[in-house]
Amino acid sequence: MPKLKTNRSLAKRLRFTKTGKLKKRKANRRHILGKKSRKRKRKLRQSSYLSKGDAKKLRRLLPYG
Repeated sequence: MPKLKTNRSLAKRLRFTKTGKLKKRKANRRHILGKKSRKRKRKLRQSSYLSKGDAKKLRRLLPYG
């Protein structure tokens, strides 16, 4: 069998947890931060997990995760 290629762009955006969930950073923290509230920006610092449906699709792009 040939080796499977990992999607490198996705590999840089996501991390696997020990239990096998996919962890991601939250969006909307790059620019135009002046109009966003302090509370909102603070919440955006925390990472979150992908939903089960999305994780199922994206797992195929990360075969060795």
